Amino acid sequence: MQNLVILGSTGSIGTSTLDVVARHPDKFRVVALTANSQIDLMFMQCMQFKPRYAVMLDEGIATRLRQRLREAGQAIEVLSGAAALEQVSVLPETDTVMAAIVGAAGLQPTLAAARAGKKILLANKETLVMAGNVFMDAVRASGSVLLPIDSEHNAIFQALPRGYNGDLAGNGVRRILLTASGGPFRNTPLDELQNVTPEQACAHPNWVMGRKISVDSASMMNKGLEVIEAHWLFNAGADDIQVVVHPQSVIHSLVEYVDGSVLAQLGNPDMRTPIAYGLAYPERIDAGVAPLDLFKVATMNFTAPDLGRFPCLALAYRALRAAGTAPAILNAANEVAVAAFLDKRISFLSIPRVIEAVLDALPVNAVGSLDDVLGADGEARRAAQQQIRQL
Repeated sequence: MQNLVILGSTGSIGTSTLDVVARHPDKFRVVALTANSQIDLMFMQCMQFKPRYAVMLDEGIATRLRQRLREAGQAIEVLSGAAALEQVSVLPETDTVMAAIVGAAGLQPTLAAARAGKKILLANKETLVMAGNVFMDAVRASGSVLLPIDSEHNAIFQALPRGYNGDLAGNGVRRILLTASGGPFRNTPLDELQNVTPEQACAHPNWVMGRKISVDSASMMNKGLEVIEAHWLFNAGADDIQVVVHPQSVIHSLVEYVDGSVLAQLGNPDMRTPIAYGLAYPERIDAGVAPLDLFKVATMNFTAPDLGRFPCLALAYRALRAAGTAPAILNAANEVAVAAFLDKRISFLSIPRVIEAVLDALPVNAVGSLDDVLGADGEARRAAQQQIRQL
């Protein structure tokens, strides 16, 4: 029986995790659920899974949830604030932490779990993008078990040799092939991208995701962040990671070996597959996912990414090669620009312009501690807001 904390339980990863957990009540017990503001869904999750703790970021919403649970006869302790996220991540009874908070907000509770030696199911890519060396040092020092949940990194993990030690060449690996769907604008004429709406950007053809990650997918910044994440997870350099556009989203990623073999992980585009793999690792359990029908898929296509169409991917490679605080600057500028686009304050094509301007304006410094990361993050957010005001 694993005692599980879900950071971001009301998001798409969180709800998919709870769907898998509900199928295996003999294997998993929910200790804590956390969310930002979705009180109705959190209330329903608490009624079904009866965690010991529920955390809402806002104290006012936490007070309302506390009252509703009390009236429903549930003795669930409701906490609030960012500190409470770290508190439940390091509970002595916690075995496993699903890190599914979107964006920089997920960094500190995930890092706390790593320092406490928890098994971490990492769905928050920004943790590694912003503070890769700090986080990986914490994992190594504590003996924490780190399992990637992004479908692409989970696929790579499955295709690498069992017990992979971080040495690509020593394990006979030539390169990692990271697949990308190309998002909703893969074939949209470039002159039409200026006027696309947030609703169009969030209409992903294959995956059901939150608004921020959907926009990242449309711009291919999501893939760029995944390239940086793959660098830290698998000790792979920028030249060792090739992005391949695969519109069907059936092959989730591949590993190419020096003997000419290419191993791929296939499946329907459903996040419950990598979630179930992470929860039960090294075993496999039913995830509720329909079997892949290759006859229905029939055809699979592969193309190189068009960096003219997707400049965000090129900016991510630039940040990875620059190292230091550059990925944190990239991530912060992107979060600010995407939020402005979703609020209809800037155009879709302005997202990479804001990011590039911030990368050009700010110095890249070495990262020795979390404070270095948070300082760069704050500076980049301020610079991005300034760039947006000038548009």
